[in-house]
Amino acid sequence: MKDAPLVVQTGQGKPDYCVIWLHGLGADGHDFEPIVGELNLPESLSVKFIFPHAPMMPVTINNGYMMRSWYDIRAMDIGSSQDEQGVRASQKLLQEIIDEQVAAGIPAIHCVLAGFSQGGAVALQTGLRLKDTLAGIMALSTYLPLAETLENEKSVENSAIPIFMAHGDSDPVVRPELAYMSRSRLEQQGYKVEWKEYRQMQHSVCAQEIEDISRWLQKVLR
Repeated sequence: MKDAPLVVQTGQGKPDYCVIWLHGLGADGHDFEPIVGELNLPESLSVKFIFPHAPMMPVTINNGYMMRSWYDIRAMDIGSSQDEQGVRASQKLLQEIIDEQVAAGIPAIHCVLAGFSQGGAVALQTGLRLKDTLAGIMALSTYLPLAETLENEKSVENSAIPIFMAHGDSDPVVRPELAYMSRSRLEQQGYKVEWKEYRQMQHSVCAQEIEDISRWLQKVLR
């Protein structure tokens, strides 16, 4: 049985939009909960923020230690030896959450998929292949997983989806070079990527990034 996601709502009344935000390796749905208040979204924008919890699983690079993870990480070079089965399993989980929101009355076109690190990889994996048009994808300190399969699997419905990618230039976990390569792969496939890079930021989020996220969300959720 999967854990119920954490839900935070902004604005008033029934939510018109939702942001499904996936955490990184070893964290949980509470990780980005505090950022919602810092986004300072206008009161007129009623948004349901959904923070799912990844399942517990053994992670190879951490000596098989059980932790919350969207898929296994098998090597320090996270762009190599990818856990395709795990990535696709989390893609299915995310698709189910989207379907639940649509059934509850929030159309897919009002949904943003967001994620940090591992969570951002799953957001990209899912959103680019989804058969329902989404509002956007927010990919923070992350990379494009299973990039070689995208050309044959990408959906027409999300061929013009707004993509926001943000990265620290000093990130030791997801190296900037991997992020640059991911951005290039997306652009080669015809996607328009809004790219933000933050000086001296490591594998984290900074104040300027939160401002940029807020601005981007208000743009795609209008």
